[in-house]
Amino acid sequence: MKNIFKKAIATGLLLAITGSFAACGKAEPTSVDTGAGSNTQTEAQADAKTNVVLKVGASITPHSEILEVAKPILAEKGITLEIVKIEDSVTPNTGVIEGSLDANYFQHVPYLEQFNKENGSTLVSVGAVHYEPFGVYAGKTKDLKDLPDGATIAVPNNVTNEARALLLLAQEGIIKLKDGAGINATVGDIVENPKNIKFKELAPEQLVAALPDVDVAVINGNYAIEGGLHVSQALAVEANDGLAAQTYGNIVATSKEKENDPSIKALVEVLQGPEIAKYIKDTYDGAVVPLFG
Repeated sequence: MKNIFKKAIATGLLLAITGSFAACGKAEPTSVDTGAGSNTQTEAQADAKTNVVLKVGASITPHSEILEVAKPILAEKGITLEIVKIEDSVTPNTGVIEGSLDANYFQHVPYLEQFNKENGSTLVSVGAVHYEPFGVYAGKTKDLKDLPDGATIAVPNNVTNEARALLLLAQEGIIKLKDGAGINATVGDIVENPKNIKFKELAPEQLVAALPDVDVAVINGNYAIEGGLHVSQALAVEANDGLAAQTYGNIVATSKEKENDPSIKALVEVLQGPEIAKYIKDTYDGAVVPLFG
């Protein structure tokens, strides 16, 4: 009986051990399956991180139009571009400061620097994209040679763009500015005005509408386009390869905190790429000039 009892105990222990190994054998696939699910979840999380939303404020023409071309290119890089169309020249910067915008695309560096100075802000340029030549457009007078004594010329009323307008008029010999006036010139820097020109300072977006009431107007490229004007119609235009092109290239601007953001860097890379350069050349008939490509 003792031998039978011992054999029974041994058999029971053997079955228990065998069952234990069997249980371990079944647990292994479960562990593998859990690992695979974890990997899938990690990949999904990574995809979610790469699909970022970038909100950019822009002037309607040409900036938002150019951004529309960049939009599908950025989508391929996992970036959803939201374009916020803005008509004034203040809101795009205040939006970045307040955080409702990630970046903006509408201004040049002199304007940005003046804005920072006046508002105590620290916005930065992360890259230039294109240049819009300033032009002198006909109002009552159809040729600069025919400007009458006491003629009225409309110019932008903000510091940087007014200086640019005055430099163009000086380039054409209509006025002479004091030495060193440069990109900060104002009407107070005019030292020679042989035709006794009167200057009407207006918001840039009002210049096209003012043409019937003035002899000529010096108009920003984007507002000229919006007003249905063509650079080929201008009585005088800034040179594309001159100081103005280098100084007044239109930029992407953002906050100091976001200047190294990968999505903003990707935006600049696309805007400086060949697809955008081709679009600008094919679309704007010289009123917008790409600085790259």
